[in-house]
Amino acid sequence: MTGELQRAYQAELAAAVAARAANDHERAFHHFERAHILGQRSTVRHVHVHWLMLGLGVEMGDRKEILGQATRIVAAALFSRIWVPVGNTGRANVSALKPMPVPEDLRHLLTR
Repeated sequence: MTGELQRAYQAELAAAVAARAANDHERAFHHFERAHILGQRSTVRHVHVHWLMLGLGVEMGDRKEILGQATRIVAAALFSRIWVPVGNTGRANVSALKPMPVPEDLRHLLTR
């Protein structure tokens, strides 16, 4: 992970943690999703973001999110190095296999 990509990933995680502390769950998920897009090619970072999403799902009592994140943690641990659906946000409300458009402001970080 390049320095710029690493800084962007960490900034998204920090923004998610701050939003979670403020009980703004949707904003927290938004930033976790962006961190997911940035970190999904790294097994450790990919699993970590899903773990954080799982924790937020538990905090919210969202059974669908909990089950979705639990299965995604296993898949991320096994497949991150082989294949990832580029741009996928990592939430349980989207297919784990569906490539998605990368947000414009993140594209340059992933094309290097």
